[in-house]
Amino acid sequence: MKSWLRQHHYAFRVALARLLTQPFSSLSNITVVALALSVPLISWALLISAQPVVQSMPLATELTLYLDPELDQDQALAVQSSIQSSYGDQLEHLQFISKDQAATRLKQDSAWAAALAALPQNPLPHTLVLRLPTSVDQSTAATQLASQLQSLTGVDKIQLDSDWLTQLDALLHFGQLALFVLSLSVGIIVVATVFNTIRLQALNQRQEIAVARLVGATESFVRRPFLYVGAISGGLSCLVAIVLARIVLSPLTSALNQLAVSYNTVVSLRLPSGGDLLFVSLLIMVITATAARWSVTRHSNF
Repeated sequence: MKSWLRQHHYAFRVALARLLTQPFSSLSNITVVALALSVPLISWALLISAQPVVQSMPLATELTLYLDPELDQDQALAVQSSIQSSYGDQLEHLQFISKDQAATRLKQDSAWAAALAALPQNPLPHTLVLRLPTSVDQSTAATQLASQLQSLTGVDKIQLDSDWLTQLDALLHFGQLALFVLSLSVGIIVVATVFNTIRLQALNQRQEIAVARLVGATESFVRRPFLYVGAISGGLSCLVAIVLARIVLSPLTSALNQLAVSYNTVVSLRLPSGGDLLFVSLLIMVITATAARWSVTRHSNF
């Protein structure tokens, strides 16, 4: 056991010495790997920070019923009365918006006013806005109610407030998939960088390796310092990437909050938990050590 510890201690010291004797090359490699790692790390922070905001948004509290454009106001009010009598116990509030009211609201916007003025008649339908009481399963209740109301005579189209949230959830799922692909690409970059670095070190120290073999050094003894070089480089790159991500997330948080304040919410971009960062750092160290072993095995056979 003592012999095994001495060998690893020696390999660790040799690895540090090799990194320190070539500071510019070591710093360049660590910076490249750190920049590559910071991109998925920042993306990861954006995803985990966006999920609570999406989950806290109200789901499907309102349904908007667009009635048949051919219905006059009396017929539209009859549809409102029918819905009130049949489904009033499921509703918190039912509002009728006539086509004239809708047109008046649109005319307050200069972009729509010109368009409406050019039309011979009001093309807007009468509208009913149904608000459901807050409950745990309000999204399911709204969906079921929408399917029942769709079959009513005079109802042309129904829009649920949850539709855009469903699209947002799909967008988050796409972001998770994109993060996985991005992380895989960054992993390939990390492996290629470490592989090339160790290859150059093995070629530069080919005479030292040959002499070590002549005096009886085993292959594991020769390769072990290169593995530590890869692992140490990976660990330092992770630390630098975490620092860079923290620096970048601060202005991003400020910029997003300027937008979020208009939606009465606050966004706080944060890095993953310490446990997750530690696990990822250890994983990167294993990957870089494996890439170093692969490289030195291929390029130390002289």
